[in-house]
Amino acid sequence: MPSPAQMTCTEDFRRLAQRRVPRMFYDYVDSGSWTESTYRDNALDLQKLKFRQRVAVDIAHRTIGTTLLGEPAAMPVALAPTGMTGMQWADGEILAAQAAEQSGIPFSLSTVSICSIEDVAAHTQRPFWFQLYVMRDRAFIRDLIERAKAAACAALIVTLDLQVVGQRHKDIKNGLSTPPRPTLKNLIDLATKLRWCKGMMGTRRHGFGNIIGHAKGVKDVHSLTRWSAEQFDPTLSWKDLEWIKQCWGGKLVVKGILDADDARLAVAAGADAIIVSNHGGRQLDGAPSTISVLPSIVQAVGTQVEVLMDGGVTSGQDVLRAVALGARGVLIGRAFLYALGAMGRPGVSRCLELIAKELDVSMAFCGKTTIADVDRSILVNPDILQGG
Repeated sequence: MPSPAQMTCTEDFRRLAQRRVPRMFYDYVDSGSWTESTYRDNALDLQKLKFRQRVAVDIAHRTIGTTLLGEPAAMPVALAPTGMTGMQWADGEILAAQAAEQSGIPFSLSTVSICSIEDVAAHTQRPFWFQLYVMRDRAFIRDLIERAKAAACAALIVTLDLQVVGQRHKDIKNGLSTPPRPTLKNLIDLATKLRWCKGMMGTRRHGFGNIIGHAKGVKDVHSLTRWSAEQFDPTLSWKDLEWIKQCWGGKLVVKGILDADDARLAVAAGADAIIVSNHGGRQLDGAPSTISVLPSIVQAVGTQVEVLMDGGVTSGQDVLRAVALGARGVLIGRAFLYALGAMGRPGVSRCLELIAKELDVSMAFCGKTTIADVDRSILVNPDILQGG
C-alpha cells in the first residue's frame, strides 16, 4: 500500500483515486462535456509553452510566496471550489480545507459541497473563500451570502458560466443523479470500494450541506432533485452581480471569464478579481483553453483587478507557465481531488508539497529567485497560443 511520501506527481494520485473512489464519483471529476476537447486542451496547451533555461545565476535564496486577494499565500495557488468534494473522501471539504490551511494557501468551498459552510468554518482557523451559484431563489442566495459573512469568509466567488448545464456523457452512463441511482453496476462497484464505504459510514455528512435544510422545501436529497432542476437561472445578468456585491460587501471574485469584453464588464460591475475559467472543460465544449486566452484578458483589465486562472493545472510547472503569462495565481481542482480520493487529507498535503517544490525548482532553472520576477521572458515561445 503506497504512502504519501511515495507519490511523486498528480498522475500517481489519479491512478490510485481511480482504484479507490466509486466510478460514478471518480468520473464526475475526471470528465468534460460532450467530446471533452476543451477539457483536454486545457492541459495540452499548457504543455506547449516551453521554458527558457538559464545557468550560472545565483539562485541560492528563493521564494515562491505571494499575496492572493491581498492576503499572504505560500505560493500562487488556491484550491478551487469543486462540487461534491465530500464524495471523493468522507468529509472531503473539511480535510481539503485543513490541508490548504496547513500549506498556507486559500481554500474555496462550493455551493454544492457536501460539508456546509458552517462545517468547514468549525474545523479550520483560516478564513476561506466561498463560491456562489446564482439560483432563481434570490432569498436563498441572500441567505447563503449571510451565512458566508457569518463564517467570516474572506471572499465571495460568483460563478457565471452555469446558467445552463453542459452534458457530461460519463455522468449519464454512470447514473449520477440526486440521489445516485442504485443500479446493479453501481452496487457491484461499491462492493469493491470498502475503504470508501467505511469512511462514508463513519460520517453524518452525505447530502448537500449548504442546501438541504436551508432552501425552501428541500428537506432531504430526494426533494433536492426537483429543486435543483428548477434553480439554475438563465436570466442571470451583470445587474445581478451588482446586487450580489451590495449584499456581500466584501471582496468579490467573478469566475467563468473567457473573453476580454466580459472581463471589462466584470470590472465595471465591481469585481475585485476575476478567474479565467471554462469550468474545467465541463460546460462549453469547443471553448478555448484558459491559458490561451489568459494574456488577452490580462491586457484588457491591466492592473484594475487580480487575474487568476484555472483549468488543466496539475503541476508546479503549470503554475509557473500561468504566472509567466500574467496570472496572479491559479486554482487547482482535479489535482487535489485525485489526491483527496487517493489518500484523504495526507494526499492533499503531499500534492501541494509536490506542486510547491516543482514550482520552486523550475523557477530556479529559469534563473529567477522570486515569483514576483516571473514574466514572459522565462518562456521560449510565449506567443505560441496567440489567437487560441
